[in-house]
Amino acid sequence: MDRARAALGGSFWRLFGASTGSNLSDGLMQAALPLVAASLTRDPLLISLVASLAFLPWLLFAIPAGALVDRLDRRRAMQVANLVRALVLLGLAGLLAGGLATIWVLYAAAFVLGVAETVYDNAARAMLPRVVRRDQLERGNSLLATAESVTNLFLGAPLGALLFALSAVLPLVACVALYVATAILVVTVRGAFRPERAAPTTLAADIREGLGWLLRHRILRSLVVVTGLGAIASSLGSGIAVLLALEVLGLDEAAFGLLLAAVGAGGVAGALVSPWLTRVLGRTAAMGLSGTAFGIGIGVIGLCPTPVVVFLAWSLSSLAVSAFNVQIMSVRQVLIPDALFGRVQGAYRTVLWGGIPVGTTAGGLLAGWLGIPPVYVIGGVIGIVAGLGTWWVLHRHRDAIAAAFADEEVHGDGTGAAEPPPPAPPVGPAQA
Repeated sequence: MDRARAALGGSFWRLFGASTGSNLSDGLMQAALPLVAASLTRDPLLISLVASLAFLPWLLFAIPAGALVDRLDRRRAMQVANLVRALVLLGLAGLLAGGLATIWVLYAAAFVLGVAETVYDNAARAMLPRVVRRDQLERGNSLLATAESVTNLFLGAPLGALLFALSAVLPLVACVALYVATAILVVTVRGAFRPERAAPTTLAADIREGLGWLLRHRILRSLVVVTGLGAIASSLGSGIAVLLALEVLGLDEAAFGLLLAAVGAGGVAGALVSPWLTRVLGRTAAMGLSGTAFGIGIGVIGLCPTPVVVFLAWSLSSLAVSAFNVQIMSVRQVLIPDALFGRVQGAYRTVLWGGIPVGTTAGGLLAGWLGIPPVYVIGGVIGIVAGLGTWWVLHRHRDAIAAAFADEEVHGDGTGAAEPPPPAPPVGPAQA
């Protein structure tokens, strides 16, 4: 049997279940929070700030959160993060029910939810290399990304919009129940998930070590720049998507949920097709194609803002982003040592996701100045440039990346659980 197709093991499927439940809750909020904001104000800038504040913690706290993840039991970190999110949403639901919610309350909730997400996501990504073998990483990431797309947008977003249409508090209460359930499930994942440390160090020293490792790593250092540019391109239109649907396309709240479902369907397809694309085209060509196609799809939304075109173009863009995310996560997981993963991943996402609040705020300002469709045209152009830049970096280092995937030692009992790979020095550029 092909080793990559071997059983992933019970630990993976418990992690999969916890991630699926959390992503379903995220999907409910994907529709509910913008709709709550739109019920409080129709100002594009004020609405875009909800998304900005949700991602601002990635700019401010991703590195400290990653350092904590490299010190703590990663299972326990995921559990606490979801319990915090449940408490925040329970409080927001109570304020909405009592008619006391304001846009400022929504901003505070979005920010705290984002802080908890930095811990949860860093811990979840760091756990995967501990429960599957290196040759199974792309398959594991593909399954996790597929579940994320299905639950986050395809199911969660339209369900969140439907529940909101019945009552603004219903999607929030459903999120509370899901976060509590997944907090219980995640602690059933078997294995040791506290990183081994040679000697006690300070949190500041841990952060410096992670940043230094990333800055010295030529491949990841270059990928941070080009993928960060792509994140800004994507986020320009994300904060005003609800206004694109309600005001430009003339959709109602339920149809907005269907639009998000179509985007989710594209994400599902992208996550499923990603391993196949990598096998058929090769990693460099597949990732370059995915990155560039994303930009094309975003640009088309602005050039022809009609319901049919937007549904199709946004689905294509989502497919491309989802495929790329599976591919790039697998690359990071084979290049970053386990003991450093939380810090390096946190530093990487400080740039990648930290650029999102910059992009969403800029998108809101541009929409007020130029109108909504031009924002997507600008995002598309930036996305195409980022996709071509990503292809260039991967092409330059293609041999070193291929060697990192091939260089592994499989440990464990054959159930799919694997010991973390040994630390490796930064990989230099491939020879031409």
